[in-house]
Amino acid sequence: MTKLFETSTGKEKAILVGLITGQQDERQVAEYLDELEFLADTAGAEVYERFTQRLDNPHPATFVGSGKLAEIRDFAEVHEIDSVIFDDELSATQIRNIEKVLQCKILDRTNLILDIFAKRAQTAHAKTQVELAQYQYLLPRLTRMWTHLERQKGGIGMRGPGETQIETDRRIILDKISKLKEQLVRIDKQMMVQRQNRGKMVRVALVGYTNVGKSTIMNMISKSEVFAENKLFATLDTTVRKVVVGNLPFLLTDTVGFIRKLPHHLVESFKSTLDETREADLLIHVADISHSGFEEQVDIVNETLAEIGASDKPMIYLFNKIDAYSYVEKEEDDLSPATRENMTLEDWKKSWLGKYQNNISLFISAKKKINIVPFKRTLYEEVKKIHITRFPFNDFLFPAFDEEE
Repeated sequence: MTKLFETSTGKEKAILVGLITGQQDERQVAEYLDELEFLADTAGAEVYERFTQRLDNPHPATFVGSGKLAEIRDFAEVHEIDSVIFDDELSATQIRNIEKVLQCKILDRTNLILDIFAKRAQTAHAKTQVELAQYQYLLPRLTRMWTHLERQKGGIGMRGPGETQIETDRRIILDKISKLKEQLVRIDKQMMVQRQNRGKMVRVALVGYTNVGKSTIMNMISKSEVFAENKLFATLDTTVRKVVVGNLPFLLTDTVGFIRKLPHHLVESFKSTLDETREADLLIHVADISHSGFEEQVDIVNETLAEIGASDKPMIYLFNKIDAYSYVEKEEDDLSPATRENMTLEDWKKSWLGKYQNNISLFISAKKKINIVPFKRTLYEEVKKIHITRFPFNDFLFPAFDEEE
């Protein structure tokens, strides 16, 4: 597969840039840049500095103001920075103008995520999906990317009278996009047949923000070895396992993690992967309760589920990593209302979180094996409800869950 956006084998020196606007305050921007730094680390970069600016809207020509851009340029020159990474998607004009000033590689959030996906993709299916997303991202930015793609296809007969290099490149990329889409249609049909061949067995899908512990939970329930790592998008290729909890069999799927500002091209390209979520009978929405922005992450996942038509399914909310949860203990005479920083786990369980959207909410640690039996019991009962609607004469085969801790 052709990788259009590739980082070097060593650690690149990087700078992060974000905006404080009416839509995102200083605290949110700090959290977003934390996530962007995690993305940069996953891609193989070392972040040297962060720059933020308060603007009502991104500058149409340079994203940040000229003074801030000059400040970034001076820092980049002194520290020999390789890449400057912006937390929002940049237009072709913005990239071109910023490059003229900074004289180094310019990446935006979408570009960075595509790079990580390209590195993580293992199967031909995932590689094709990522390559399609990369070309769709590249197409409107050809004014800056002088690619000479005709060399990959041969130049004879390719160039019409008076045709410019940019027009040739655009036509070649459109041709590649068309062929990749045709290839994905064939793969999607194969995946659909595979799903149909699974019969009426109950399907359960693990969904959630990236790096919340879905693969660890998959390994724990299925007793298999799905790759799990403390990196963003450690899981890219969908994994399906036949699982037995108690004596009840069902199919469990580990899906790609969602993220804030998930590139639209990726959502489109990964349609067949997302079909596993859309066709599931039960969703386990995993959240990292130790993360300071877990509530927003839950909302982002729910918005993405709604976007792909999977928001109406039965759902178990699984708040993971309770072993890493921390809070600031209030003084005994402090009568002020509880805040996010001083709420205990018990406070959360008694709050709206304990019965989020009328779904079941459980609090566990997959890593430390805390509250796993109650989770398995709940999962067993929820799968059983669906199972006996399809196989009503098998009800007597599945008594109450009785596994001991």
